[in-house]
Parts: sequence; C-alpha cells; structure tokens
Amino acid sequence: MGVRRGRGRGVFITFEGIEGSGKTTQLAGVAKLLREEGYRVLETREPGGTPFAERIREMLLGSPADSPSAEPIAPECEASLILACRSQHVARVIEPALREGAVVLCDRFSDSTLAYQGYGRGLDLSVLRDLNRFATAGLTPDLTLLFDLPVPVGLGRRRRKETGQNRLDRESPRFHERVRRGFLDLAAQHPRRIRVLDGRPDPETIAMQVRSIVKKFLQRRQRPVTRHHP
Repeated sequence: MGVRRGRGRGVFITFEGIEGSGKTTQLAGVAKLLREEGYRVLETREPGGTPFAERIREMLLGSPADSPSAEPIAPECEASLILACRSQHVARVIEPALREGAVVLCDRFSDSTLAYQGYGRGLDLSVLRDLNRFATAGLTPDLTLLFDLPVPVGLGRRRRKETGQNRLDRESPRFHERVRRGFLDLAAQHPRRIRVLDGRPDPETIAMQVRSIVKKFLQRRQRPVTRHHP
C-alpha cells in the first residue's frame, strides 16, 4: 500500500523569529520529516531564494556594519531591496512550487519585513503592507511558526558562532527588542495563522512541538489518497 499526495495547490509555511531563534534548524528538520512521509517539499529562504535575490542578500547582509568599507543602508533602501527580492522569489520559485502542489517551507517572509523594517527601523507599517501586497501579488503564508526567546539569549547564540555573523547581528539590543515586540504584536493580530513557540528549550524538544503542529495542519489541508499498488 502506498500514499499519493493530492495534486491541488500546495501549502506555504513560513518560519520566523529574531536572530538566534533556531528557526533555520527547525525548518530543516521539518523538511526531512515531510520528505520521508511522501510530501514534495521546497526549502527556501529570504532575502534570497533565486540567484538574483541571493546577490541582493549578499549586498544587504554580507558586509559587517563596522567595516570601514561598509556604506550605511537607509531603512527605505533596505526595505525596497528586500521587497525586490521577494517579488522575484514569489514569481520564480514559490508560486510555481505551490501550483505544483508542493509544501513550501520558507525561512522568513513578509512578517520579517514588518518586524525588522517596520517595528525595528520605524518605517510606516501600512506602507510596508501595501508594498508587500504589490510585491507578492497578495500571497500570504498558510501557517507561520514564530520562535520566540529573549533577545540576550538569541544574540548570545549568534555571537558564539565563529562564522555566519551578518550586519543585523551587530545591531543594538534595543533594535532587536523592537523586532521581537513586533513579531509578538503580529502574532497577536493573526492568532490563527501565527503559532508562537518557546525557542529556549533544546532543539529536539522544540522539534517535537513543530512536527506535531505541522503534521496536524497538513492533515487538515491535504488529505492523502490511498492507493493499492499491484
């Protein structure tokens, strides 16, 4: 007996959180589990996801903020570049995968723009929402997993790593506190879509919660069709 997943529109799940929240690790774990269960899975990230968008990501995050050669990036420029990445990402990668019935797992999406460039940088939230709708043609995640933890814990994790530091890691704790508050405000505004998980326990403990949430969600959205193979 085998299981074939339906060919309807796929499911879009995003993973959000402050720096060091563990979202990337959890995304990889969910992707592995779903593939083992027969789902077609696409793993992607923002900013990035296409060759063009990855080049913009490098410009945005690649140079440390304290480098003598680093040019300060205006908040409006930062937001515009991220939205340009997203437009290309949605058109070239995410939407085609969803039309093919895949489960798309994305490391950051529109909630990060509102949290970082809106709450963090102080840009107008209503303007960002309008621009995001334009960039994505109205695409919204079906489910968002938000990994929350205190800022000092998240930044401590990031700064213990010898590699992988980026420009955002070097922002002030006050900036990251605003970002965290933004994520939690968004979760309160969208309780049916955004599920908040405590990012402080060990990764396996969190993974068990994540697997339970995702599997129950997919069971409601995509009923498997059982077929007997000769």
